[in-house]
Amino acid sequence: MALPGPLRSASQAPIPIDARAADHLRYIRETMERAAEFTAVPGWGGVAMGVTALVAAFFASRQPTAERWLNIWLIEAFVAVAIAAPAAATKAHRANAKLLSGPGRKFLLSFAPPIVVGGLLTYSLSHAGLHALLPGVWLLLYGTGIVTAGAFSVRVVPIMGLCLMLLGAAALFVPRGMGDLFMALGFGFVQIGFGLWIAWRYGGLCKFLWGSRPPFEMITLHASAAARWDQ
Repeated sequence: MALPGPLRSASQAPIPIDARAADHLRYIRETMERAAEFTAVPGWGGVAMGVTALVAAFFASRQPTAERWLNIWLIEAFVAVAIAAPAAATKAHRANAKLLSGPGRKFLLSFAPPIVVGGLLTYSLSHAGLHALLPGVWLLLYGTGIVTAGAFSVRVVPIMGLCLMLLGAAALFVPRGMGDLFMALGFGFVQIGFGLWIAWRYGGLCKFLWGSRPPFEMITLHASAAARWDQ
């Protein structure tokens, strides 16, 4: 007499994927996406660059000649590089990233061409006596470099570049005496505002204050977990 086998239901429902597994897969995907981003864009360094740009705009607006005005802004450009380079290197070191390979190399190669073009146009326009065009040209090309390089960085970086480009486009059509105002807005306040956001969101300040996730993300996670629990 054959022993009866284990009882089986006529129709067995498929086992759904556990919600935790879906969350894990989402986390892995987001981690891989961040690994392809250049996250060493300096936040506090950007704030410092914005502050020095405001100082430069103040003194440049009071220069009696176009040559002295240009010298003020060229000095500011070198000061900005002296701030940005070590700030980015320090942030990259803390994140165990490299500036000259992977996403960092793509960021620099995308950022460099508009800056080189800006340098060439600065020489040509200044020798032609067209100093009034320089604020718009500088903002446009710097913003272009930020947008193109921002394709390999966090989302807020190309948005900052677009803001600079809009200010640069407007600066081309304003009276000559308003150039310093637009550069104060772009190189100063825009740089400070986005620098603070980058420092807050991507520079560790948010993590220091709120833990691994900011409060609004924690609220969203708790709401999602409660919804799954009710189901």
